[in-house]
Order: sequence, then structure tokens, then C-alpha cells
Amino acid sequence: MSSLWADAVWEDPDGGKVIVHGTMPTVVYPNAMRPRATWHGLALLESPDIVDLWAQEEADEAESEGINLTHALLSGGAFGKYVEGIETLEDLQGGRFPDPEPRRLQRNADRHDRPVFFIEPLADDEDWGDYLTQEARAVSHWRKLLGMVRVGKRWKKSLKRHLFHAQPPPKGQSVDYSTASVLTAAWWELSEWLSTPALAERRNARYAARIRGALASLRTFLGDEATLLLVVHQPHAKAMVMALEANRAVEEISSTASDSSLLEEA
Repeated sequence: MSSLWADAVWEDPDGGKVIVHGTMPTVVYPNAMRPRATWHGLALLESPDIVDLWAQEEADEAESEGINLTHALLSGGAFGKYVEGIETLEDLQGGRFPDPEPRRLQRNADRHDRPVFFIEPLADDEDWGDYLTQEARAVSHWRKLLGMVRVGKRWKKSLKRHLFHAQPPPKGQSVDYSTASVLTAAWWELSEWLSTPALAERRNARYAARIRGALASLRTFLGDEATLLLVVHQPHAKAMVMALEANRAVEEISSTASDSSLLEEA
């Protein structure tokens, strides 16, 4: 596979490693694109309440199939444009809710008693609360608000730019996965544009400290063999590897399970 599709592996100088697995929102990965290496714990760049949200989306789908997709399409903005594009791709499963790959891995971890670490701090965290306040101010700046009014034009420019850097799909997979990666990159670029580079760096540094804390927790039971699977949006993977390399802080973090009899991904 090309570097876009291959999972990055970050070796912690204190021992253990982090596998950085990139996904594309609402897209189901075939078996060949799923993590194949042994991993002992799962890290999600979410807060714990994401599991309740996923369960609610599943309940909504059971009651009215496609309701979440309809809401996403009507929501407008960059994500609405993204889902609209994904919906046109016939040779992959897209537009699925809840987000299929993170949800599948979270359920897999629970089923096999592997710890799940929610990397986003809780709302009562003072530093994180300040970050969220600063981010809200950045997003509500009049230039950003005006830019979102013209999101269609900005979306087309972003798509065109990322098309020049499109990579072939994984071996044996439809070219639609390459198209989906371009759509994902354009969506992520517009999402990050709403904030600022300084705030993105601050967020990633905090994430990195908590990811290293999650790996440290696994090392307690598994030593240097400890392997943490980190799930990120595909365009975010490179920045998270850079943040892990640049930051040496380790923040203690607890998981939703602590069973050390951990199994390999089936």
C-alpha cells in the first residue's frame, strides 16, 4: 500500500508503540483495509459520551433507515458537502451511521475486554475548557462566518487542490476509495480552517500527552510489547504522529476497561 493507506507506527521512547489508523467518516472499510497487527488497547479522539451518541444513531437507524444520512445532507457546511460526495460513490459502502470503523473497533475492544481510552478531555477540564472557548471565538470570527456562507465555492477549490495529490487506492480496491480520500481531505481542510493553526497545535499536543498516558497504562501490564491502536481521521494522521514525536509530556488517563488478558484483532 501507499503511505496514505498504510498505518503509521510510532515507537514510544519509554516503551511500546502506537499504531495510527486513519479512517474516512461514514465509510465502511473492507477487511483488507482494517488493522491486521496485534493491538492491546484502543484510543479514540472522542469523549466517552460518543458511545451513547453512536447507540442513539443506531436506534434512529433501526426506526427509520437513512435518517442520519438525511440529517447530514441537510446540515449543509463542509460535512454536508462531504457526505453528498460520498453518496455518489457506488463501489464502496459510504454514508453509514454511526461512523462505522470507529464504532466497529470500539465494539470489538469491548467484546474482547480490551481497554478503550477516550482521548478528548472531559468538559470540566479547565485547560480543555479554555481551549474550547478559544476555538469557539475563532470559529465565530466574522471572516470565518462569511467564508462558510460561501462554502460551496471554498469546497470546490479545496477538492481541486487535493485532486492533484490523489493517490491510487489500496491494491485490489475500487478507485472510489481514492476519491473518498480526496473528499475526506477537503472536508478536514475546511474543518481545520474554521479554527487556527495555533489552536490545532495546542489540541494535538494535549491529545499526544493523553495518548502517551494511555500507552503507559498498557505498559503496566504488557511492558515494552504494549501496542495502542489510535483511530483518527485519515488527514489527521500525519499531524498526530508529528505531535507524538514533538511532545514528551505524559498525562495519566484511565480507560473504560482494565482487563490485561487482551486478544488479537480477529
